[in-house]
Amino acid sequence: MSDSGRSGSGQGRSSRGGQRGSGAGGSGTGGSGSGGSDQRRGGGGASRRDAQGRERNRGPQRSFTESAPSQRTRRADPARLVAFEVLRAVAAEDAYANLVLPGRIRQHGLDRRDAGFATELSYGALRNQGTYDAILARCVDRDLDKLDPAVLDALRIGAHQLVAMRVPAHAALDQTVGLARAVIGAGPSALINAVLRKVAARSLDEWLDELVAGEQDETKVASVRYAHPEWIVRALRQSLVAHGRPVGEINDLLEADNAAPVVNLVALPGLGSLDEALENGAVPGELVEGSALSSGGDLGRLESVRSGTTRVQDVGSQLVARALAAASLETGAGEGAAHGENAVEGESAAGEAWLDLCAGPGGKAALLGALANERGATLVANEPAPHRAKLVSQALSAVPSDVWTVRTGDGREVGSEQPAAFDRVLVDVPCSGLGALRRRPESRWRRTPKDLADLGPLQRELLNSALAAVRPGGVVAYVTCSPHPAETTAVVSDALRKREDLELLDAGSVLDAVSLGGGLGAGHEKTAQLWPHVHSTDAMFLALIRRKR
Repeated sequence: MSDSGRSGSGQGRSSRGGQRGSGAGGSGTGGSGSGGSDQRRGGGGASRRDAQGRERNRGPQRSFTESAPSQRTRRADPARLVAFEVLRAVAAEDAYANLVLPGRIRQHGLDRRDAGFATELSYGALRNQGTYDAILARCVDRDLDKLDPAVLDALRIGAHQLVAMRVPAHAALDQTVGLARAVIGAGPSALINAVLRKVAARSLDEWLDELVAGEQDETKVASVRYAHPEWIVRALRQSLVAHGRPVGEINDLLEADNAAPVVNLVALPGLGSLDEALENGAVPGELVEGSALSSGGDLGRLESVRSGTTRVQDVGSQLVARALAAASLETGAGEGAAHGENAVEGESAAGEAWLDLCAGPGGKAALLGALANERGATLVANEPAPHRAKLVSQALSAVPSDVWTVRTGDGREVGSEQPAAFDRVLVDVPCSGLGALRRRPESRWRRTPKDLADLGPLQRELLNSALAAVRPGGVVAYVTCSPHPAETTAVVSDALRKREDLELLDAGSVLDAVSLGGGLGAGHEKTAQLWPHVHSTDAMFLALIRRKR
């Protein structure tokens, strides 16, 4: 069946609003839609007699599907139902889509194609929520906050199909109304039908042109076209400049945030293998050793993933963990001060003690544990929340148990309780997550500027604890998944200003050393910043701070 006869191919149309349609989990869905049956219902020479031989009084120009919502399907297509349930969990339970979606896909038994369609529909509707709400506001005769939240989620799902996916309008209308009738009730079906028919009257580009007509503020225009809140557009512009990149890259960065991310895999060094993943369609990663890129699917069926020796982890996270393990320590004169001012050393000495201060849920801790195991070091993984500490233990279970220990406690207290006890410390602080918007599409609509102010004191306290916990000559890696200067360079500068026994290593050089081929170009004034639009990673920030002897 051609694309025009399917309910969705999982491939979106490119637009000035970014790459809003590439399905992260598969190529689309064949069994989830009604495109083919909708085509057969119309005119085109087909008989208008019913099963009893009576001729329906409907002219060939009239579409049965679009004109008689009371006769639409009353069932919820499983792929669209999954997307609806994900949006409802995000809105009503403050859940994260990437955590809810896999379970709902398994619960409803979706195959690879339907899972891909549900993934694109869920992430696309969440990612572009601001733009779709602006479109819907032009089509609804009341304020959107007056609508039932479930009805609004159904409208967002319908809007994404109509303007950003190759779903025929009649299929999107029929299936969205059917979904609403099945899970919300018959009452809203006429409203949903009428609103979505108005949405379908224009293409996405036409809608965007209408929404920004006459607007001179570039930030407001970018906010609508690339579906980011205005304050985040401003924050990312500021971040580009702070890390030495041209502000003119802002549209490329916003567009990269809207691209469906490729699944990154890592084989734990000395413990895991990518062979099974490569045999199932993954391709070797180009940025870091032991990594691979997967088109998605149910990775949980791979034995290496189930055992924990191969893990899903963004390449940016892999790079910063490896950078800490590779950073040069300052040794005493009697121990061989050959490292001197070098940023990178060959191999870390056996007997080193490492600390992951904010370890939950355990991805970086697992990679550090495997590296520690290879080099004869040990790792303490600290996590304050007991339930997340259990996740850290599970993540580390593939690493020999004599290498690691999980500590449950406040990271701000480790420095005072275990002063100068560790050679290498990773402090991946809680942050706004502005660097991972492509993986957590709902985050852009949840975060506010107040979050930056609220998180600042905690970030500084955790960094101070890490600096107290590291031995003289040891290295602290300060890491955030945010490029915002308030969470990155400002925090590091404050720490350096208050103490004279600290020095910055060249983090960009260390990242180059642990990457394949080097030349990442991520360094700026001895700190380093990765970018989605430049490196195809999350926007990870890294500062390597050595405590001088």
